[in-house]
Amino acid sequence: MIKKHSIYKTDNWNMMTVEVNGRNLVLREISDQWGEETHHFMSRPEMMNWAENRFAKDKFKGTDEEWQSIMDALKGV
Repeated sequence: MIKKHSIYKTDNWNMMTVEVNGRNLVLREISDQWGEETHHFMSRPEMMNWAENRFAKDKFKGTDEEWQSIMDALKGV
């Protein structure tokens, strides 16, 4: 059974979702500038390591609240 988690969705073109199928995680990042990027992870720690690098706090262009909500949503997967 595949369970889908919405990490963020600003509109129809800017969103991130995670599909969980057992231990396998498929993260889809859709943006109006870059299109769709799909990342496959074998474990949650591997996904969180990617997220910490992708959303490095010192390089994040949003607010601290936005950063925290994204990280909390990923931790909740």
